[in-house]
Amino acid sequence: MHSMKHPIAVDENVATAHLTSFHYGSPGSGKKVYIQAAVHADEVPAMLVAHFLRQELERLDAEGRVKGEIILVPAANPLGLSQVIHGAPFGRYHLTTGTNFNRLYRHVADDLKKSLEGKLGSDVDANVALIREHARHQVGLWEPKDDAETLKKTLLSMAIDADIVLDLHCDNEALMHMYTGTPLVEAVEPLMALLGARVLLVAKVSGGEAFDEACSRLWWDLADHFEGTAIPPSCIAVTVELRGENDVRYDYARADAAAMLQYLGHAGVLDIPLEPLPETPCRATPLNAVEPLEAPHAGVLVFHKKLGELVERGEPVADIVNPVSGQVTTLAAEHAGLLFASTAHRHLLRGMHVCKIAGTESFRSGDLLSS
Repeated sequence: MHSMKHPIAVDENVATAHLTSFHYGSPGSGKKVYIQAAVHADEVPAMLVAHFLRQELERLDAEGRVKGEIILVPAANPLGLSQVIHGAPFGRYHLTTGTNFNRLYRHVADDLKKSLEGKLGSDVDANVALIREHARHQVGLWEPKDDAETLKKTLLSMAIDADIVLDLHCDNEALMHMYTGTPLVEAVEPLMALLGARVLLVAKVSGGEAFDEACSRLWWDLADHFEGTAIPPSCIAVTVELRGENDVRYDYARADAAAMLQYLGHAGVLDIPLEPLPETPCRATPLNAVEPLEAPHAGVLVFHKKLGELVERGEPVADIVNPVSGQVTTLAAEHAGLLFASTAHRHLLRGMHVCKIAGTESFRSGDLLSS
């Protein structure tokens, strides 16, 4: 095991921030795994899971049981960790630019469509190796305009050629759930089963250029472009939402870390005793079948439904109570589904997020992720 410090701040007037990564196993000796925690810096449960992953990976590496390369970034956003507004951590957006720390990662597929023209053949392994080489090169050409882009380039540089990418987040209040690309469902189902995720949200293009999609989508974009060429979906990238912001508990974190290690064991990256895979807890849900509810006016939020409950079409989910005017508006679901995520705030302004319901029938289009 060794660690590396990566300088992030590029403004000469800003004290340099460093990102720390931990490296286990040997590059080129097997599959490459990249795991990062809390790129939204105030999503704390991810960092506690990373703490337990680090403890176990150090032990396994010392025993020679890492059969590939694993990179762990236990606190992926030193910029966001330094941001505080009126005493509260604020790690979702870069205060200088207003951009989301998990959006606008460089998507290199269009560049690779040009650079790989006439260079791919019928040898799958050769194609995968060449695509990874070109992807690393294109990420290296990214010229960051600010320290947030420097952070994004640094993270993507470590992950763009990985076989498995686990991006650990949490929601405001939520059940365990996950996001991945539609072509990756079968490869991700064992992780979903081990973590006991209640929802797996899938899309080929979700919008916004999130980190996991910057790593994985290039593979099916290239496969569609170079039709008939042997290009498998060679990066299993997953965003794991570790319940809610306040679910910072040792029992959760230990169990979640153990589940991820089992997943890596089943993938052949770790030489550990393997447990039987549990049954898959749910079927994949198209991301465009998720119904977000928003507050139609300001007021106090009162839920009729709890997380984990099924909601029928037209069934009341929550009320917005305006204590000044006395107006009470009931929010109902337009589509049946599972209430899997909600806001932790109980007074909302008009247009603020209330909750998300995972249905079965696609009905949305455009950018499918929240801002």
